[in-house]
Amino acid sequence: MPSELIFIGGFILFIFLMMAIDLGLFGKSDKPVSLKQAGIMSGVWVSLALIFYVLIARYGHLLHHIDSFSALQEINVKNFHRLKLNPNDFQESLSLYRKNLSLEFITGYVVEYALSVDNIFVMVLIFTAFSVNPKYYHKVLLWGIIGAIVMRFLFIFVGATLISEFHWILYLFGAFLVYTGVMMFINRNKEDEIDTENHRVVKFASKYFAVHPKFEGGKFFIKIDGKKLITPLFLVLMIIEVTDLIFAVDSIPAIFSITKDPYIVFFSNIFAIMGLRSM
Repeated sequence: MPSELIFIGGFILFIFLMMAIDLGLFGKSDKPVSLKQAGIMSGVWVSLALIFYVLIARYGHLLHHIDSFSALQEINVKNFHRLKLNPNDFQESLSLYRKNLSLEFITGYVVEYALSVDNIFVMVLIFTAFSVNPKYYHKVLLWGIIGAIVMRFLFIFVGATLISEFHWILYLFGAFLVYTGVMMFINRNKEDEIDTENHRVVKFASKYFAVHPKFEGGKFFIKIDGKKLITPLFLVLMIIEVTDLIFAVDSIPAIFSITKDPYIVFFSNIFAIMGLRSM
């Protein structure tokens, strides 16, 4: 099996294993996650990101199964690294590539983590607007992260494919970021509030699904008279997923300006959003 598949498969397996442990530790509890617990988990994810940085610095060449100078040169061109490689010294060139790759990862991670801070305030607004009990925040965010991982995986690799085929798309990404920045400046003085009755996700769900009018503990679904209904907690989860997709449209183009390697974009994104969930 190519080292590339082992690397990415091992990473995804590790992330889901960590979430399973997380769900086992906190998901069955009906108590809000304490500030101490949140701080510990945030510290754990930051530490894991730093360990992963060291891992890439030492074994980053396995990510694309680079075993020759020609393979290294191909990846250098394909992912726009623009490194000055020495064809007479493969090991020196490989070391330069690994250092650059690890730098791209840690830079992307810091940028994504910084951008995630704004997301926290939006999620707090969502929970507050829908009067979600704080003890269910953890459950909603954990399942929301699972959906975010799938969506970002698709978004990143589709985006990377488009960039490799049409390099001018980067200019569209840049223009979009400028547009969102201008709109944020224009709307900076507007009060942030969420209309729970007229929210687009609520209207969509009410039109196509049977919605239960009140919370039923930590349940996403409830069955009444043989009919399955979605609860307001599941509506909140849907809104969290849509919100994360909107955030991804902003943040992923930003990290593509740092690295064009889709794996590095994916890794840095996942570590950042896992840290976000912990916070």
